[in-house]
Amino acid sequence: MSLVEFSIDHHVVQIALNRPPVNALSAELSDELAVAFRRAADPGIRAVVITGEPHFAAGADIKGFQAAFDRGHDDHLAANLGEAIRLLETLEKPTIAAVRGFALGGGLELAMGADFRYLADDARVGQPEIRLGLIPGAGGTQRLPRLVGYQRAKEMIFSGRQLEAEEALDLGLADKVFPAAQVLEAAMSDAGRWAVGPTRAYGAAKRALNDARRLPIDQGLAAEMDAFLECFRTDDAREGVAAFVDKREARFSGMPGD
Repeated sequence: MSLVEFSIDHHVVQIALNRPPVNALSAELSDELAVAFRRAADPGIRAVVITGEPHFAAGADIKGFQAAFDRGHDDHLAANLGEAIRLLETLEKPTIAAVRGFALGGGLELAMGADFRYLADDARVGQPEIRLGLIPGAGGTQRLPRLVGYQRAKEMIFSGRQLEAEEALDLGLADKVFPAAQVLEAAMSDAGRWAVGPTRAYGAAKRALNDARRLPIDQGLAAEMDAFLECFRTDDAREGVAAFVDKREARFSGMPGD
């Protein structure tokens, strides 16, 4: 049985975790996610939704940790999951995590790798690793402060507490909250809208925004200019300008220019 399901509809790919009953994360599941995210880099795919039912991902498979202790080995989950999340984060197209139920530990780290997080009103998110004598190991200490602020991230990680969807929305950890039955539909609808947009420009904007987190401003401005010029040379830029002049809707292809 595949641990990750991959389905495409009108240039939108839905990547669904498939490890019942709660999508507990393992090194094997993380490896399959990495494969799926590499597939999603195909230019024919123009938006991505990642999800899981009935829970997005309830955290690590703790039995795997115990087995690693018994073997006297380090556990590979954090490294494998971290690699998969980085692939998701750097996809040059819009990505949405549609979260129902629990997104805890590595599940929240996975959701934070997406551009946007849409939460069901019954969702619960958090980084509970501290309660196991551990810390987040797949990006939680790095991405969470960027989303909610340093001090709030410290409180969440030190306490290991779970946040309800509305608190996550208030903190900026969630972008939208929907009734549970509607969250995936809403994510797919928005992804479909982005999938007919200027994909190359989305990718360039994403790279420039990511650069803003790590580069001094002079280097960031230079990277932004390079990304702008890359967009300027695309067929989508020509089409967008022509559509504006002609007072019509643009028909973006998402393809490079000459």
